[in-house]
Amino acid sequence: MSRSRKSHFGLFFLLVLVSAAAAGWWAWQHYTAFADAPLGGLEKGDSIVVERGDSLPVVLAKLREAGVREGEATEWRLLARQLGAASSLHVGEYALDPGTTPRELLLAMRRGDTIQHRFTIVEGWNIRELRAALAAAEPLEHETGELDDAALMEALGHAGEHPEGRFLPETYLYTRGDSDLDLLRRAYDASAHALAAAWEKRDPDTQLKTPYEMLILASIVEKETGIASERPQIAGLFERRLKIGMRLQTDPTVIYGIGKDYDGNIRRSHLTTDTPYNTYTRAGLPPTPIAMPGVDALEAVANPADGTALYFVAVGDGSGRHLFADTLAEHQANVRKYLRNYRQNARDAQ
Repeated sequence: MSRSRKSHFGLFFLLVLVSAAAAGWWAWQHYTAFADAPLGGLEKGDSIVVERGDSLPVVLAKLREAGVREGEATEWRLLARQLGAASSLHVGEYALDPGTTPRELLLAMRRGDTIQHRFTIVEGWNIRELRAALAAAEPLEHETGELDDAALMEALGHAGEHPEGRFLPETYLYTRGDSDLDLLRRAYDASAHALAAAWEKRDPDTQLKTPYEMLILASIVEKETGIASERPQIAGLFERRLKIGMRLQTDPTVIYGIGKDYDGNIRRSHLTTDTPYNTYTRAGLPPTPIAMPGVDALEAVANPADGTALYFVAVGDGSGRHLFADTLAEHQANVRKYLRNYRQNARDAQ
C-alpha cells in the first residue's frame, strides 16, 4: 500500500474513532441526564403500586399511566440493570413526589422503601370508636366490617375474649395492602406486652388479683383524667376504695354501661339505674375494661401514689384537673367549687 493510501486510511480510522467516541460521550451524557433528572408530570401525593409478579415493563407501563413520559424503555432497562433493580423490585406502594429522579425511584424499589401510612389508636377510645376509625382508614384493607366483636376476636386468634381495652393506643405504621386485622393483631400484641410489663412491676400491696383486673382499672383511670401527673393519684384513690370495700362510683363506667344511648349528659337516673358497669350500684370493678388504656395509665395502676384521699371531682375550669378530698364533707365543698367554676366557665363562653 502506498504511503498516500496509508495516510488516508489512518485518517479515516481516526475519524471513525473520534465519531464513535463522540457518539458514546453523547449517549452517556444523555443517559446520565435521564437517570438524574426529575421526572415531570408529578404532583405531591402521587404514587405507584408494584404488585406481586410485576416485571419492569409492567412497572414502566404504570409510570406512563401516572403521567411519567421521560426516558425510553431501553434507558430504564439499562439504569435498572446498572442499579441491580431489574429483577428485584419489591412489592409495595412508592411515592412519586415532584423532584423524584429515575435513579431514586428504582433504588427505592430495589430497597423496598415503600410509603408508610399511619393509624393512631387514641388513648381512651372504646372498641366502637376504634372500629369506626378503622372502617374510615385508607388505604387500609377492610376485613372486619361484617364481623361482630366476638367474631373479630376469633379472627384475631383470641376467641372468647372481650375486645375492650385489648388494643394499645399508639401510632402504627402500615403499607398499602395491609388490613385492619393486620393492624389489630399488632395492637393486641403491643397491649399484651405492655400489660405484662406493668403487672411485673406492680406494687406488692395492690388489691388487683390478675393482670386483667389491672387492665380494667387502667381503663377507668384513662377515662377519668388526661393529666399525666394525676393518673397515679387517681389510681391510688381507687386502690384505697377497693381495699376498704367502698364503691368506685366513677361516672365513665356508668356512661359505658349506657352505651350508644348516651347523649353527652349524665343524669341522676343514670347513676341509680343498675347495669353491670354501674359502679354506683355495684361494688368492685366492672366486668371488662371500658376503654383502651395507654402505657401511662397501666404504669400508674401498677404503681399508684400513696395518699389518703377517697374522693375527687373536676375543678370545673376547663383545665381537666381535679380536686381531691379525704372526707365526704371536704368532697361536698369541692363539688360546690366545681359547680361555681363550671357556671362561670359557661358564662364566659357566652
